[in-house]
Amino acid sequence: MRKYLSLLSLALVCCCSVQAEVFTSIGQMTDLIYTEKELVQSLKEYIKAEESKLDAVKSWANKLDVLTRASTSDPEGYLAHPVNAYKLMKRLNTEWAELESLVLQDPSDGFISNMTVHRQYFPDQEDEKGAAKALMRLQDTYKLDSESFSRGKLPGMHHNAILTVDDCYDMGKTAYNEADYYHAVLWMQQALRQMDAEEEHVVSRADVLDYLSYSVYQMGDLSRAIELTRRLVAIDSSHQRAGGNLRYFEKLLSKQLKELNQEGQEPATEEPIQLGTYKRPSDYLPEREIYEALCRGEGVKMTTERRSRLYCRYHDGNRNPRLLLQPMKEEDEWDSPHIVRYLNALSDQEMEKIKQLAKPRLARATVRDPKTGVLTTANYRVSKSAWLEGEEDPVIERVNQRIEDITGLTTQTAELLQIANYGVGGQYEPHFDFSRKEEPDAFKTLGTGNRVATFLNYMSDVEAGGATVFPDFGAAIYPKKGTAVFWYNLFRSGEGDYRTRHAACPVLVGSKWVSNKWIHERGQEFRRPCGLTEVD
Repeated sequence: MRKYLSLLSLALVCCCSVQAEVFTSIGQMTDLIYTEKELVQSLKEYIKAEESKLDAVKSWANKLDVLTRASTSDPEGYLAHPVNAYKLMKRLNTEWAELESLVLQDPSDGFISNMTVHRQYFPDQEDEKGAAKALMRLQDTYKLDSESFSRGKLPGMHHNAILTVDDCYDMGKTAYNEADYYHAVLWMQQALRQMDAEEEHVVSRADVLDYLSYSVYQMGDLSRAIELTRRLVAIDSSHQRAGGNLRYFEKLLSKQLKELNQEGQEPATEEPIQLGTYKRPSDYLPEREIYEALCRGEGVKMTTERRSRLYCRYHDGNRNPRLLLQPMKEEDEWDSPHIVRYLNALSDQEMEKIKQLAKPRLARATVRDPKTGVLTTANYRVSKSAWLEGEEDPVIERVNQRIEDITGLTTQTAELLQIANYGVGGQYEPHFDFSRKEEPDAFKTLGTGNRVATFLNYMSDVEAGGATVFPDFGAAIYPKKGTAVFWYNLFRSGEGDYRTRHAACPVLVGSKWVSNKWIHERGQEFRRPCGLTEVD
C-alpha cells in the first residue's frame, strides 16, 4: 500500500497539463468531472485487486501457521512421516517461490497506466492559483465574506460544497504569495476561525498565525499584529521569525506612539477580522466601485421616467422577406444609447450545435494590445473563446444571415462568430469594443474599419452573476438563454460612443455561454449613412 501511495503521489506531482488555463472555461472543466469519475473507478478496481491479493496472502499465512505449529512441536516426529518430509521439500522449493511471486505482483499497474493517460489533461499549479484568485474576485465583487464561501452559502447553489481549514489556509497562502495581504488576512482569519471551532486540520495553528500576523502588519494594523504574534510565541516560543517580528512590531509601534505624543499602546480591538475591517487596496480600474455595484444590482439607473420610454415591438428588418412571416420580438433595454434585446434569437438546437463546434477549439480569450494591435491574454478577461466560420456548418451560416436580417447591416465585413465560455469567476472587465483614436492600428490588418456595432447572443442562463453592465450610464443586462442584445459602438459620424464601455460581470454560480458578432464599418455606407452631426 505504501508503494501505491508513493506512485500515486508521483503521478499527481508530475502531472503537467497540455490544456493550460482549464479554470477559464466551465465547459472544458466538465470533462474533468468525467475524467475524475473514471479514475475513481480505476482506483476502486485497484483496491479490489489489492484486497484479493492480501486475502490470498492471508490464506497462505494461516495455512502455514497451522503447519509450522505442528512441525515445531515435534520436528523429528513430524519428519518421521515420509509424506511430511516430501511436502516440506516441496513447500520450500516450489510453494514459497509461488508465494514470493504473489507478493511481488503489483496491482497498481493498471491504475498508474490510467493515470498516465489522463494526467496530460489535468489542471496545473497555475489553474489552482487562477481558481483561488477567482474566488477572491467573486468575494470582492459580490461582497461575500470568507465564511459564506467556506460554508457554501452562495445564491442559486444546488450542490453543497465546503472549504476545510486547510483549504482556507491554502487560499490565504495563494494570496500571500501574490503580495495580496488583504485577501491573505481574510482567508487566514477564516482558517483560524474554523480551527477554533475544532474542525479537523493538518496545518498547524502556528503556521496560520505566522501568515496572519505578518499580513495584518502589512495592512497597517500594528496593534493587532503584535497581539497575533504574541499568540504565536505562546504556542511556539522557538519559532524562527516570531520573536524577531514581535520585537520589530513593538519597536515600530513605540516609535509611532512617540511621534503622536501618546504614552501607552492602545490595546488591539477585540472585534474579529471580517469583510470590511480593512479597506481593499485600489487598483488600475477607475470605475471599479461603480462596475462591481452594478454587478450586484446596485446603482442601476433605471428610473420610472426612463422605463416609460422603453417599448417592445415586432421587428421585421424593414420588411425583410425572411422576417415578414415570423418577425423578431424586440424589447428596449435602454433608451440612450439605444440597446435592444431580441427574444428567441437562437433555438436550443442551434445553441447546442454552436457549443458542440466550439468546445474542442476553446482557447484562452485574448484582447488586442492598444499599442501594438497584437492579440494577447489579460487577467481582466477570464474566459475561453473560439471562432467559427459560416462555411463550417449551415447553422453558423444561418446565424450570420439572421444577424444581418435583424440589424440591416452587412456581415460580409464582420468578424467571425466568436463563442465564449466563462470559467470560475469568469469575467471581462470594463472595455470598449471599438478602437479609440489612440489605437489607430487595432483593426488595420482586417481592412474593414472600426467595429460599428455589437450583436451578443446569450446561450445559457446564469444562476447568479454574469450580467452585462455599462458603468457610464448605470445599466445592467442579465443573461437569458436564447436572447440577444444589440447596440451601436459608433455614432453615424464614425466617432466612438464612449458611453458603450461595458463589462461582463464575474459568474458567481453557473456556466455562461455567449456568442457575438462584431460588425465593422466597411459595407455599411448605404445601410447606415452618416448623420448631420458628430453625435447622430
